[in-house]
Amino acid sequence: MPPVAETVLDEVEAEGGEDAGSGPRTGAPVRRGARAAGAAALLTAVLFCLATALSRSHPFGPVTRNVVDLGQQYLPYHAYWRSFLRGETHGDAFLNWNSGFGTNFLGDIGTYLSSPVDLLVVFFPADRIELALYVVTAVKITAAAAAAALLLLRLRPGPWPVAAALGTAYALSGWTFNFGSTVPMWLDGLAAFPLLCLVGEWARTGRRPVLGPLVVALAWIANFYTAYMATLGAAVVLAVRLLTAEETATARRRLTGALRAARSVLLGVGLAAPLVAVVFLGTKTADPTPEVTFAPAAWTDVLARFLPATASTASPALFIGTPALLLALTLPFNRAVAPRVRAALTAAVVLVTLSLQWEPTHLLWHAGASPNGVPYRQAFVLCGLLLIAAWFSVAGGVPRPAALLAGGALLGGLAWAARESVDIDRWTFPASGAAALLALIAALLALAAARREPPGAVGGNHRDSTGTAPEDPTGTALEAPTGGDRENSTTAARQDSTGTAPEAPTGDRRGLAAAARQDSARTALKAPARLLPLLAVLLLVAAQAGEAAVTGKRIEEQQRAEVAWSPRTGPWHEAAAREVARADAWPRHRTDPGEVPGGNDVLLVGGQGADYYSSLTSETTSRTLVSLGFGAYAKGRHPVTLDNPVTDALFSIGTRLRSEPAEPVRQDAPPRATVTATTTPVPPLVTVRPSARPAGPSGDSAFARQERLLGASVYELPAPRRTGRALVAHCPAGSEVWFWAPEYRGTATLAGQRPVRFDGKPPAVSAAMGALGTVPASGEVRIALGPEGRARLPREPVGCLVRARLDAAVDRLTATGATRVRTTGHTVTAALPPGSTGVAVLAVPRISGWSCAAGDADLRPARAYEGLVAVPLDGRADTVHCSFRPPGLRLGGAVGAAVLLALAATGVLHRRRSRG
Repeated sequence: MPPVAETVLDEVEAEGGEDAGSGPRTGAPVRRGARAAGAAALLTAVLFCLATALSRSHPFGPVTRNVVDLGQQYLPYHAYWRSFLRGETHGDAFLNWNSGFGTNFLGDIGTYLSSPVDLLVVFFPADRIELALYVVTAVKITAAAAAAALLLLRLRPGPWPVAAALGTAYALSGWTFNFGSTVPMWLDGLAAFPLLCLVGEWARTGRRPVLGPLVVALAWIANFYTAYMATLGAAVVLAVRLLTAEETATARRRLTGALRAARSVLLGVGLAAPLVAVVFLGTKTADPTPEVTFAPAAWTDVLARFLPATASTASPALFIGTPALLLALTLPFNRAVAPRVRAALTAAVVLVTLSLQWEPTHLLWHAGASPNGVPYRQAFVLCGLLLIAAWFSVAGGVPRPAALLAGGALLGGLAWAARESVDIDRWTFPASGAAALLALIAALLALAAARREPPGAVGGNHRDSTGTAPEDPTGTALEAPTGGDRENSTTAARQDSTGTAPEAPTGDRRGLAAAARQDSARTALKAPARLLPLLAVLLLVAAQAGEAAVTGKRIEEQQRAEVAWSPRTGPWHEAAAREVARADAWPRHRTDPGEVPGGNDVLLVGGQGADYYSSLTSETTSRTLVSLGFGAYAKGRHPVTLDNPVTDALFSIGTRLRSEPAEPVRQDAPPRATVTATTTPVPPLVTVRPSARPAGPSGDSAFARQERLLGASVYELPAPRRTGRALVAHCPAGSEVWFWAPEYRGTATLAGQRPVRFDGKPPAVSAAMGALGTVPASGEVRIALGPEGRARLPREPVGCLVRARLDAAVDRLTATGATRVRTTGHTVTAALPPGSTGVAVLAVPRISGWSCAAGDADLRPARAYEGLVAVPLDGRADTVHCSFRPPGLRLGGAVGAAVLLALAATGVLHRRRSRG
C-alpha cells in the first residue's frame, strides 16, 4: 500500500456559506456527509434503545433508570422545566419559588436546562416526564454521533459508512453509558467536542468567521462545564492539524490559524456570558463541598476501561469498541499515513491519556477544582481523539497486515495487563473477543477485495496527486478507487447512423474479440470485489453494534446494583400532585408536599418547600436550614423537608402533605401511597419583628435558633442525663419530644413509642430533627439510643415543644404581619399594618440577588435576619417591596451585547474582503 501524501488537503464543501466564492461546486461531499450523519444518528438511536431494552429499563422495561442524580436532580428539573415553559409555575426565569423556599432559577437553567434539546419536554404530558427525559437523552447522543461522523469526513475524505460507524462508536462510548446517559447535561459536551473541532477547522482555513463563534456560544450555553473540556480537547485537535495540514505549512499560517480560533472562542464565550456569568457567580456563593485531593486510578483499571462492559466512577470510561480501538492502535504503524500525521496524532493521544492521571492537568481539565464524585469527567475527549486516530488510519484503506498485527499485539497486551482489574466484568472478554473476531474477518475481506482487483482496473489503494483517495461511488469500499470504470466503447463508436456497426477487417475483429474477453474477465472479478468491501463494512458495524449494546446493558445493570437509585414516577407522585394543586394557596401560605420518592420533590409534584438539590444551592440556604434542624444530603447541597410545626410557622407552610406507602419502594414498579393534606393556621409570608436584633434564648442548638427567629420561647430544653445508651430528662406532661443530632446515625426510641431512624453521616449527610412522641403524665423522658458506631450528640439534643406557646406566637406574628401579600415571578409586595416598626422579615433565605425597600424608597441590597430576607421599618411605610435579580446578569448582559456588536463587525468586514 503506497503511502499517502505528506498532508491531506482541506475538503471543499459544496454548501458554500459566508465565504462561498465563485467557481464550480460538487455535491458529493455534502451527500457523503449527510449519509454519514444520518446513518450514525440512526444506528446510535437504535443501539441506545436496544441497550435499554436488554437491561429491562424504562421505557422498554419495568425497571427504573433513575440512578443517583438522574432521579434526584435531572428528572425533577425537567419536570419543572416543562411546567415553566407551559406557564404553570409561580416563578419565572429569575426565581424558583418552589424549591429551597426561593432559589436562583437562572443559575439552575444554565446548569441543567439550557440545551436547546431540553425544550422537547414541552411536547410530553406531565405523567410522561421520564419518557421525555429519555428522548432528550437519546437525541443528544444521536446528535453527538452525527456531529462526529461529519467531523471525520471533514478532517479527511473516506468511506462514509466507516465514518458513520466510528461516529456511533464515539456517541456510544463507555463514557456515555457510564456517565453521560445518567447526567444528561454532560451530553451537550459530548456533542460539542466534534462541533468545536469543526470550528477549529474553519478557523484554520479562514472560513466561517461568524458561524464559528455562534457554534461556540451554543456549546457554552448548552452546558458550559463540559463545553470547557470540549474546548480544551478541540484545541489539541487544532494543534495537530496546524502542525500537519498543508494549508498551515508555514509558521505564519499556523499562528494566523491559532489566532482566528482564539477569536472564535472568545467571541463565542462572550455571547454566552449572560448565562455563564450567572452560573459562575452562583458557584462562588454555593455551599462549599469538602476539598477533594485527586488520587489517580491504578493503571490496570485505566487499561480495563478501554474494554467493554466495564463500569466505575473511580476510573476513566474509555471504551469505544474493540474494532475502533484496534484501528486507533494501528495508526503508529500504518505507513500509508504520513509520518508527521502519525507522530502528531499518536503524541496527542498519549499525552491526553497521561493528563488524566497527573494532578496539575487533572485540575486544568476541571477548571481548577477537583470535583466531588466522578474524577474523570473529561474522558469523552480522549474517546474522540482515539476515534480520530482510527479514522486517519482507515480512511485511505485497510491498514497493511503488519500494521494490523502490531495494533492487535498492543490490544492483546492491553487486555492482558487489565485482566486483574476489579472493573473487569464477566461479559468483558467474551464481548471483546467476539468483536475482535468479526473485525479480523472484516479486515481480511477488505484486503481480499483489494487483491482481487485486476491489473489496471479501478480500485486498490491508489491516490491522486493530492494524496487523497477519490470517492467510491457506492460509499462502502474500504479502499477508494482512483476513477470511474473504464468500459470499452469501440463497437459503439464504430456504429453508423443506422445503429449498425460496419464490418471490420479481420485484424480488427480479432482485437475486438480480445477486448471483449478482457471486459468479461474484468466484470467477473469486479462483482465479488464490490461485494467483499460491503461485507467488510457490515461486519465492522455488527462488531461495534454488538459490543455497544452489551456494554450499555451491563453498565445499566451494574449501576442499579451498586449505586443509589430512585423509583419511577407513578401513582404516588400523581396523588401528591393532585393534592398540591387542590390545596395550593400561594402566596397566602406555602404548601409543602412532604416526602415523595426521589429528590427535589417540589419540582416533581408542585408546592413550595425546603427540598432543593442543585450544584448551586446557596451556602446561605443550606446553613440557615440545617441550623434550624432541617436535614441535608450531598454535603449540604440537598436540604430536605422538615415536618415540624415551628419551622412550618417560620416559613408560612400552611398546608402539609403526608404520605403512607402502600408497599416498599421497588426498582421494577412505580410507587404507590395514600396522600393526605393537613392545613393549620400560620403567619403570613411577611411578618414583622419589633427589633432588628433577634430576641430569645442564647445557644447554637436548632431549638434555640428556631425560638430566636420566632421571637418566642416554645420549647423546654432539659439537660438530659446520659446513662449507657439512654438519655433521661424531664419535660412538661403532654409536650412533644423532639430529638436533634445532625451527626447521629442510628435509632432513637422514646419509652413506649416506635423507634425513629436518623441518618447522619458527616460531612455528606446531616440528619433532620425528628419527633419521638408525647411526654407521659410522669414528665419523665427516657430515650433509648441505638447508634451505628460512635454516638455523636450535640449539647442540647432534646427539646420538648409546648403547643400552647407556639399557638400564641403564631397568633402574635399573624396579627402584626402583612395584611396582604402579592408575588410575581421574582418580586414580593406586602401591605403592613400602619405604623409598623422594627424589621419586616420575608420567609425566604437571604441569598445573593435580593433587593428590598420600604414604602417608596429605592431598592437596596436586602438585610438578613437570622438568615432570612429583612427590611428595616421606621413606622412611616405601610408596604415593603423586594425583588430578585440573579447575580452576574447585568455584567454578563453587558459583555454579551458588546461581543454581539463585535461579531456583527467581524461579519461585515469578512464579506467586504470576500467581495474585494
